[in-house]
Amino acid sequence: MPELRLTIRQRQIVAQRASGCCEYCRSQACFSPDPFSVEHIVPRSRGGTDELDNLALSCQGCNSRKYTDVDAIDPTTGERAPLYHPRRQKWTDHFAWSDDATLVIGLTPTGRATVEKLQLNRSGLVNLRRVLQAIGRHPPADATEAI
Repeated sequence: MPELRLTIRQRQIVAQRASGCCEYCRSQACFSPDPFSVEHIVPRSRGGTDELDNLALSCQGCNSRKYTDVDAIDPTTGERAPLYHPRRQKWTDHFAWSDDATLVIGLTPTGRATVEKLQLNRSGLVNLRRVLQAIGRHPPADATEAI
């Protein structure tokens, strides 16, 4: 059976629902040199579907680091924890911005494992956050909690 592709409508819904931001690192697509992807939160290879509740908007950096993983090691406990699931979990329950809003801080085992696995504080992201903050465009309005 041929591999099915996501429809244009599905892609539009996912991008609009995410307000044009990566649902993991909160990067804004409008400032990215690379197009964002609609990724499967639970990969098809692990039984995931093309239903909207299994799709997330992701920057290339997060998407490539997540790959087909659904869990990772929490660096604090050393135990496996599920990666953040944008459809079932709230970003601010698992993450917060540092006081200067340049770093994503994992608050829970899921948050910490996701920060580590997806490298949510990659140097390029941190630099971009600083620049965008200086012009009042960071952090995105829906993820502004600081610790």
